[in-house]
Amino acid sequence: MTHDHDHSHKSFDHHSHDHDHSHDHGHSHDHGHDHSHGHDHGHPHELTFEQKLEKLFGHWIDHNDSHKETFFTWAARSKEANLSAVAADIEKAGQLSEEVTLLIKAALTKLKG
Repeated sequence: MTHDHDHSHKSFDHHSHDHDHSHDHGHSHDHGHDHSHGHDHGHPHELTFEQKLEKLFGHWIDHNDSHKETFFTWAARSKEANLSAVAADIEKAGQLSEEVTLLIKAALTKLKG
């Protein structure tokens, strides 16, 4: 997958190593999970504000869902490591991520409505 934007994040589950890394213009990388950045290239015209929002919503939903799955994975691993209090907090983060996705989907429905 190729994308053309900058973002940095701390990587724990996406790769087999633990370090900060940045992504910048026009390269491919494997996150280790499936999500789309939702970029279309080669537009002959400028997108409307609503079209931009729709693309952003798609990206946010996919990206948020991938983090949600990571939270639930690490919550389960924390439980297995007898860290139930830590697991509870991580699981709550996953649940909140689900709520965020629902809010973005509701906004998308209103936008298309």
